Amino acid sequence: MNIVIVGVQWGDEGKGKIIDILSEKVDVVVRYQGGNNAGHTVVVDGNEYIFHLIPSGILHKGKICCIGNGVVVDPQVLLKEIEGLQDAGFTAKGRLKISTLAHLILPYHRILDQLREMKRAHKIGTTNRGIGPCYADKINRCGIRMVDLLNRSVFADKLKDNLREKNEIFRKVYNHPGFDFKKIYCEYMEYAKRLSGYIANTALFLNEALRQKKDILFEGAQGTFLDIDFGTYPFVTSSSTISGGAAIGTGVSPEKIDKVLGVAKAYTTRVGEGPFPTEYPRRFGNFMREKGAEFGATTGRPRRCGWFDAVMVKEAVMLNGISELAIMKLDILDGLKSIKICVAYKYKGKVFRDFPHDTTVLRNAAPVYKEVPGWQGPVTGIGAFGRLPANARSYLKRLQDLLGVKISIVSVGSGRQDTIFL
Repeated sequence: MNIVIVGVQWGDEGKGKIIDILSEKVDVVVRYQGGNNAGHTVVVDGNEYIFHLIPSGILHKGKICCIGNGVVVDPQVLLKEIEGLQDAGFTAKGRLKISTLAHLILPYHRILDQLREMKRAHKIGTTNRGIGPCYADKINRCGIRMVDLLNRSVFADKLKDNLREKNEIFRKVYNHPGFDFKKIYCEYMEYAKRLSGYIANTALFLNEALRQKKDILFEGAQGTFLDIDFGTYPFVTSSSTISGGAAIGTGVSPEKIDKVLGVAKAYTTRVGEGPFPTEYPRRFGNFMREKGAEFGATTGRPRRCGWFDAVMVKEAVMLNGISELAIMKLDILDGLKSIKICVAYKYKGKVFRDFPHDTTVLRNAAPVYKEVPGWQGPVTGIGAFGRLPANARSYLKRLQDLLGVKISIVSVGSGRQDTIFL
């Protein structure tokens, strides 16, 4: 079976754990969008592993992991991840493939990301990793791809051409000295030597795997409401995070995808700027952030926390064609007397039961809540749905009814074993 894993909120839902668990049952795992602005955290035998580019399925021996054409790659970060895996006793050799068509993040992308954010009156909340500028170059047809890294003359020509234009912009608009061709060229030719064995035609590889009836897991980064089209624009990422991006970002036809599994937290979090209708009051938000260890895996930035928003998740179910949901971090709600679920928004006397695209509404709307009783006992270590506290089961059933989709996985802790399959 070929499955897409997609986040249904603003990212950080716990996709890394689900991908790690399901990777054991597939042959190939492929990341289809984003860059090292995303982070997937996996805990195995008490050891924490954080991935930014390599699919977390690499922790399972014998699994092939691909970085698809829809991903933007910072080679410095990627090599650091490969080295980190080797230090931890895992090998990427022979098991990691990087698309020839994936675009490269270059030093000027990272600096431009920072300078643009500094000049903005309304901050986006970028990670300053160069993701947006790299995708912009891709769309502007001046990007440099992994395949170009393997051809010295092509890489040199493209880099020179880019620097002629970009250095003018850096000097005249941002009062920045610009970039030296030779320095970047030498640095990236060294990356080429170290990465050449991993670069491959991944679209061809994936379609051949399908022909051989192998199972593929498509790994998304970020979440539905950071999607460049359907997210809370402009406070979004620069790629297609929804399930449709899996086809574009890998070269696999949509007809080959059998199922889309959505991943949601039992509450909601958001990093950076942008509207957040169900955000907790500051004091309670700080308490829940500490309780849930809600700090970004990529930047360490504190995440904003709030109640579960059924309006947005219902929209995500529709946009992604989700047939099943995984609910993560249920254990963080332990000990609360009552729990709220947002079922609508109210703005200027109008009730919105469907997700509005107007950011003015999203910024100023009051959430309409249904309140349900909480539970006191810990859920971590409980291995069966029927053994969960009655109010925890009721909460999950309420979510299922509101969203109109089956909950098939519930996470009650950070370890692989702290997972309930329904």
